[in-house]
Amino acid sequence: MKYKIFKICYFPSLLFLMYRKLLILRPLISYNMNLSKFVIIVFTGILVLSGCKKSNQFTISGKITHADGKTLYLEELLVSTTRPEDSVKINKNGEFKFKGQSSIPTYYLLKFSDDKTITLLLDSLENVTVEADYANFSREYNVEGSPGSVLVKQLNDRLNTTRSKLDSLRSLEKMYRGNPDYNKLKTEWDKQYNKIIQGQVDYSTNFVMKNPFSMASILALYQQLDRQNYVIRDLHTMRVAASALNSIYPNSVHVKALYANTVQLLKDEQSAKMQKFIAENGQNSPDIVLPNPEGKEIALSSLRGKVVLLQFWSAVDRGSRILNPVLAEVYKEYKNKGFEIYQVSVDDNRIEWVDVIDKDHLSWINVGDMKGSLDAVHKFNIQTVPYNYLLDKEGRVVAQNLKGPGLTRALAGIFK
Repeated sequence: MKYKIFKICYFPSLLFLMYRKLLILRPLISYNMNLSKFVIIVFTGILVLSGCKKSNQFTISGKITHADGKTLYLEELLVSTTRPEDSVKINKNGEFKFKGQSSIPTYYLLKFSDDKTITLLLDSLENVTVEADYANFSREYNVEGSPGSVLVKQLNDRLNTTRSKLDSLRSLEKMYRGNPDYNKLKTEWDKQYNKIIQGQVDYSTNFVMKNPFSMASILALYQQLDRQNYVIRDLHTMRVAASALNSIYPNSVHVKALYANTVQLLKDEQSAKMQKFIAENGQNSPDIVLPNPEGKEIALSSLRGKVVLLQFWSAVDRGSRILNPVLAEVYKEYKNKGFEIYQVSVDDNRIEWVDVIDKDHLSWINVGDMKGSLDAVHKFNIQTVPYNYLLDKEGRVVAQNLKGPGLTRALAGIFK
């Protein structure tokens, strides 16, 4: 009877089937029974049963030959370290067993003290079996009962094969160094070397794109050919997995780290594009030419010779409005010392823009095309407002996103 209750607790869909069967049997129920009471009883039963607390327990058991008496450890794999969970002695038959709990797919390590390690990706309710030999524990093992762990093994097996092929080519290169045909052979080996690497990149990239909702994709994204080179260097692939996994496992430490890393890399990419633009155009800050409220176009470059705060803002943004009084104070203090504010509006409503300029007493240069000033926004990689860049007299960016005391200190340092 306990077994049946356990099954109902873990398969809520059975509750719906129970309800349907009770409806079919309703004609057999005494007509003296009030139908509303009958419905209440049925739904009460459903609520009670569906309220059964789910267990998140998993088990790992198996057999490791030639490991009699050795201690096997189970550790949770965190982002930059591990956390011990349990340990067992391998019995004389090579058998072991662990029990643990996890509410979401979680990475674990099975390891011996000499760093022989197997990586597992375990989910709740999984009954996992692992079979291996102690001598080749890390590389030659079999795992069943855990789809995530099977995917992890596939990824590691493929990468190990790739590394082995690359090592063989390196050995050939060393062996034939000094041989009369070395240069000719090396050209061919280089082609093979690049082909092997590209094959690994394609495999790993396709793996992530086919399994974006699997936590195993995180392993694929962070696998390395060597200490300097990651297999996947495609930011789009990383973004797909980060977005997908964050939608279903937002509390996973690995997903949080992946998502934060992806966001930072996207920012770095945008920044690199801006730096490339600067290098190609021979100037530190791209030029902006936009009309002021009277329709007169004013170029940012026309302010060379002055220290300029390039401020992106919106008249309908509360954060931008809050910062305006601070700008007014520093402008009043430094405008006669060679300081200017070039404020770019990202608004699309001219009436609101002009109205706030008047209300907030913004006496410096204000420009905007009332179409979001998108060209300027893209040139300076603006992701949010308010945001600013501080330019020196030559138009070079010397600081960015200065607010409150930070802006005051920067200007005090320049005009000391």
